[in-house]
Amino acid sequence: MLKIWRLTKSFPLDKFTQRLALNNVTLSLQKGEFVTIIGGNGAGKSTLLNCIAGVHLPDSGRITLDGMDITFWPEYRRSLYIGRVFQNPLLGTAPDMTIEENLAMACAKGKSRGLLPGVTKQEAKFFRDKVADLGLGLEKRMHQKVGLLSGGERQALTLLMATIVRPRLLLLDEHTSALDPATARRVLELTRSIISEHQLTTIMVTHNMKEALELGTRTIMMHEGRIVLDLSGRQRECMTVEKLVSFFTQEASIEVVELKNRA
Repeated sequence: MLKIWRLTKSFPLDKFTQRLALNNVTLSLQKGEFVTIIGGNGAGKSTLLNCIAGVHLPDSGRITLDGMDITFWPEYRRSLYIGRVFQNPLLGTAPDMTIEENLAMACAKGKSRGLLPGVTKQEAKFFRDKVADLGLGLEKRMHQKVGLLSGGERQALTLLMATIVRPRLLLLDEHTSALDPATARRVLELTRSIISEHQLTTIMVTHNMKEALELGTRTIMMHEGRIVLDLSGRQRECMTVEKLVSFFTQEASIEVVELKNRA
């Protein structure tokens, strides 16, 4: 379904040096698979998602989605097949447009609306029913501007917008990290429900190791631009946060030793 082969990406630090953000990353996802990605700052998690989404083009390697080579497609073209929710609740929605208008815009992605005015009654009912499923009472505020919503409400709406037209791939980039704990739990519940209902192929980046093991079907750990651990099945079921921390600490120590030996 999604195949990433030997993906490499560097960013310039100054005129003479570059930072290797992705180091020959190879990864495959089956249809309906839900993968969580963990790792420290600078591990390459968000860079990987940005390369998949088309925000960054890789230096080398290949990305295919459902057999389509999307490696060098522009971001707008990939957005027809890929849904994304960002860490910042302010991204992903138009603040000066109403809830209804935002959903209409998401629903029309890749389609020509022609000269039809506004939102039809049938569409309005469909949007209202979908928003009601969020359980936040937003169906009573369909004509309110999105900029007036709270961070949690906006993130829940962004999640709905990213999935209202079923994407072939859903990318979640630490989408609850900017929310308070109670709101984050609610958005995670919605995330789990929507992904399960539509059997969406999903990649979720998180710093929370507990979430990484509880959500989805597979957990990947990245470090220094590489995938250093790939857990699924019984191996993942037996994994604990303590064991993950121990593995990460050991992996980071190995990197330090290697750097000293090269000096």
